[in-house]
Amino acid sequence: METTFDYALDSHSKPLMGFALKLTKDYNDASDLLQDTMMKAFSNQHRFQEGTNLSAWLHTIMRNSFISNYQRMVRQKTFIDKTDNTYFINSQSTSKADDATVDLNYKELLNEIKRLDDLYSEPFLMYYEGFKYHEIADRMGVPIGTIKNRIHVARQKIKGFVKR
Repeated sequence: METTFDYALDSHSKPLMGFALKLTKDYNDASDLLQDTMMKAFSNQHRFQEGTNLSAWLHTIMRNSFISNYQRMVRQKTFIDKTDNTYFINSQSTSKADDATVDLNYKELLNEIKRLDDLYSEPFLMYYEGFKYHEIADRMGVPIGTIKNRIHVARQKIKGFVKR
């Protein structure tokens, strides 16, 4: 029986290679899958029942091997974070303030900016609105270094106001 089984396996290799190519979409992977299928079929030939469809049995082995290999590959590429810091997700220290608090803080910030001299508040507000340093310098007619300094001073004064 062993030689006839070998011959039967060999006669099914061409259609199985086509099926393997459909599954893997790569010639080398298909060759590996075909070889794996043939090895499994040969080592499990005692499980094959005479008179049943050998082609269907081989295609089932190939399909199951492909699925197992794919699932193994996905598991190997999946990263699972096992750190113990998941309790931070719902902690108070990382929770977002509600809109009323944010709105109040924004109003306080604007009040502090208004308390600054125009010399500092004007370039700071322009920078805050999205203007680049050189654009602010051009509009105000002063060197870019002066603008950078005034914005820096404005930030420091605002920080001092907010800390009080």
